[in-house]
Amino acid sequence: MSVGATRGLTTSPEPGAATATVDIVIPVYNEERALPGCVQVLREFLRREFPFEWTIVIADNASTDRTLEVAEALSRDDKALRVRHLDRKGRGLALRETWRASTADVVVYMDVDLSTGLDALLPLVAPLVNGHSDLAIGSRLAPGARTVRGPKREFVSRCYNKMIRLSHGARFSDAQCGFKAARTDVLRPLLDHVRDDAWFFDTELLLLAEHNGLRVHEVPVDWVEDADSRVDVAKTALDDIRGLIRVARAKAAGTAKVPDLPRRPAPRAAHPDAVLSPPGGGRFWEILSFAVIGVLSTVANLALYGLFRLWWPVLAANLAALVLTTLFNTEANRRFTFAGAGTPRRKAHLQGFVVFGLYYAFTSAALLLLHALAAEPSRALELTVLLAASVLGTAGRFVLLRTWVFRQDNGKDEE
Repeated sequence: MSVGATRGLTTSPEPGAATATVDIVIPVYNEERALPGCVQVLREFLRREFPFEWTIVIADNASTDRTLEVAEALSRDDKALRVRHLDRKGRGLALRETWRASTADVVVYMDVDLSTGLDALLPLVAPLVNGHSDLAIGSRLAPGARTVRGPKREFVSRCYNKMIRLSHGARFSDAQCGFKAARTDVLRPLLDHVRDDAWFFDTELLLLAEHNGLRVHEVPVDWVEDADSRVDVAKTALDDIRGLIRVARAKAAGTAKVPDLPRRPAPRAAHPDAVLSPPGGGRFWEILSFAVIGVLSTVANLALYGLFRLWWPVLAANLAALVLTTLFNTEANRRFTFAGAGTPRRKAHLQGFVVFGLYYAFTSAALLLLHALAAEPSRALELTVLLAASVLGTAGRFVLLRTWVFRQDNGKDEE
């Protein structure tokens, strides 16, 4: 499948026109009881409601009961049903190997219990077929979703997804709903970088997709819990936390970048006479946005400094407060004040810390000078001197950010 300007597929049935092909994967482990009913309901739904060319793939990952035998019996007289067997257990492994072997344009996976309502399948696949999105996920936590499940799983799910957003800044709302799809042209390079073979596979895939600039589409779903679950909640939670730490390290080391992903074309106006605004917000906006962010950063810096001074000496307290507020300040200015520059995040933060070094040296020199002139200055005087130094340092910071860190010609760099 080629990746053109629209990155979509032709789905009309006209002679000579290509149609989208979709592989729907059902990973199973010891599911001899649930599998026949799943296949029957899914097959009837696809024949009646699904407009694309489809195949159901049962991915048996090392079942020890009659699951493989049942799957092969179901597929014996049905060309639209295939079976793939793996000798090693792991839902993530089953999905990776089955998706990697697929020749379809779009791959889907859903749980064998069909907890997710099938009416969400077409909304899941359609934005991938027309090229609008790269991955699509069902979400039990998105607005409009309806779920029927116990309070324990509801609490665990919400806490885990909140942890992902806080630790990684993720924008998707539900990492572990067993209802996902992806375009194979963007999925294959990602799969080579996903290391987990178990339940963290979904989260790792989505984190890598967002980190590499792919578009993830969310579909609110109806979801009914099946109490016959194979998930060990406690063990899975610990494995997921370890996975989040591992992916964070990969991002910091730069190994989470996937170099050979198809790139989405830059946004362009569709109307030929559109009057486009400049990429930035203009000088007034830069000053206003920088001032607001600077005020917030200064207040945070003073508060953190006052807190840290309860335990640490003056320079250590100033350093810790500035490191934390500098991370916030640089990222906020990258996103809002100088958004048109397009400076890559890592480069912006590295240069931002150089500016921070100068800022820290200036504010620390002011505090050292105060202590040289007054043997035991009051805490209020310390904060006043620090405030004055922060105001002067902020003015110099704006100049350096605008002329060095976020120069407009940096927009040609790739993140």
